[in-house]
Amino acid sequence: MPVSENAISALRASFGGEVMVSGDAGYDGARSVWNGDIDRRPAVVVRPATPAQVAEAITFARAEGLELSVRGGGHSYAGHGVGDGGLMIHLGTMDTVSVDPQARRARCGAGTTWEQLDGATQQHGLAVTGGFISHTGVAGLTLGGGIGWLTSRAGLTCDNLISAEVVTADGRIVTASAQSNTDLYWALRGGGGNFGIVTTFEFALHEVPPLANVAMFFWDPEHGRDGLRFSRDLGATLPDDMGYLIAGFSAPPAPFVPPEYQGQPGFALVVANWGTAEEHEKALEPFRQMTPAPQWHMFDESAPWGAYSYEKALYLDDLSDEAIDVLVEHLPRKASPLSFVPVFPLTGAFSRVADGDTAFGGSRNGKWVFNISASCPIPDMLPQEREWVRTFWSAMRSEAPGSGTYVNFLSDADDERVRASYGAEKYNRLAQLKAVWDPDNVFHRNANIRPATEMASPSVT
Repeated sequence: MPVSENAISALRASFGGEVMVSGDAGYDGARSVWNGDIDRRPAVVVRPATPAQVAEAITFARAEGLELSVRGGGHSYAGHGVGDGGLMIHLGTMDTVSVDPQARRARCGAGTTWEQLDGATQQHGLAVTGGFISHTGVAGLTLGGGIGWLTSRAGLTCDNLISAEVVTADGRIVTASAQSNTDLYWALRGGGGNFGIVTTFEFALHEVPPLANVAMFFWDPEHGRDGLRFSRDLGATLPDDMGYLIAGFSAPPAPFVPPEYQGQPGFALVVANWGTAEEHEKALEPFRQMTPAPQWHMFDESAPWGAYSYEKALYLDDLSDEAIDVLVEHLPRKASPLSFVPVFPLTGAFSRVADGDTAFGGSRNGKWVFNISASCPIPDMLPQEREWVRTFWSAMRSEAPGSGTYVNFLSDADDERVRASYGAEKYNRLAQLKAVWDPDNVFHRNANIRPATEMASPSVT
């Protein structure tokens, strides 16, 4: 809805951070997000520098009847961080990182990216499970769960969240931890951005050497079925301190890729190890005996800012032979060289956390997240590639236990799939907490959890 010039002037006068509207320098850059298919124009964009300014922005949006969106890193297929005609809170300037190496703790602001957090912690040989792509925001990944190279070694990102500073829908600033506002603390670890705006995260860190040994094994489509089955079986034998994923993608036109494979679709196993080179070589010897195509010891994520993108995903209890058959059949049908299909194992420390300990939207007994990601360099390619994703997803659906998935991969986050992703018991608990912390559903641009209808007021500690 339109915002009066008087209201904007009053906000500029009182707000300590930056306030932008259409036509202002920096407005178009601030409203842009990673997915080039998202082109929305908020009525107002604010860049707060403090939690108090975040609270003022929320109060202003509610007073003016503006839909609220919250942008951390902006790396969302659905573009939740920006909406048309509303107020966008851009948290990009809140990106300070501090590390306490003795306590093995890190604190960071809500605008921090994984590149920034990893860069700070790795100076001390420490890390927490983070995203596969460096420009992903810490906030969104953490609140939805957080899968990364260290999942088997250290659990999800949210499993390592020690405390959070949160600005609530009614403008209060509270702390959520195992000692304070424990219900909110539970909900933040997997419940997404439904319960408030987290302005500071505190994480437990783990000893992780700054250098990793990385190997990639690639199979062309002709050998893909055997390669995938072998990767599935041998990957399960790797120790928890090694990270791996299975993926379908087009080989990049990079110097380390033999010319005959560049641009060709195929399947890969990628393994990362933080031990010695000798340990790495020993663990991978069985794979070398199986690999018909050259090995590549480099992995460069293909997720350029501004690509036109869409995704769908499922949980799989088993990467069965039938699921592999679907993957082998459908991957070569993609049109864009940037589109890829990562298959993330959920093992080790992930499975040692009880389902009810966090709000994470998935069973801790699940074994795989199967993601189909369309990413196109030009917009004209996206309709065809989006249909490829949907057809592929429908074919894989019969191999999944349900329609639910990792909520950070829900670009089509309808109510039914959100409920399916959390399961009835966890969703109902989250809905009750939503009614406490955000009864008017102010924070709804997300994988939304609707508030339960009747609930008491929160007891803030």
